[in-house]
Amino acid sequence: MRNTVARDAILEIINTTDVALSQSDVQAKLPEGLCNRVTIYRVLDRLVDEHLAHKITNIDGVIKYANCQSCATNHKHNHVHFNCERCNTVTCVEAVEPSFKLPANYEVNTVNFLVSGICPECKGN
Repeated sequence: MRNTVARDAILEIINTTDVALSQSDVQAKLPEGLCNRVTIYRVLDRLVDEHLAHKITNIDGVIKYANCQSCATNHKHNHVHFNCERCNTVTCVEAVEPSFKLPANYEVNTVNFLVSGICPECKGN
């Protein structure tokens, strides 16, 4: 697929934030009129397919997107995603890699560990 202005702008937004963003968060950060909601969803899905972003479903069921920091050789996200119950931000906690064990007959395609609570910024307020 060819690169587009919308793809480059959305990738820049994803790569320059410390929190996961929803489609509406991305749209709010884009220059007005650059692209519509459907195009944003298509670009976000493309970035996931290209291993440049990954999806996280927050405690409210909203899909958010975060950049892939170390997926050049092995695309995996077996880390914790933390959802703050006050500010509703979702952050990747790369230093925590939970483990689980499934029966031998199961094949894992996607893992999404979500922990909810109060983030350090909100706890200090």
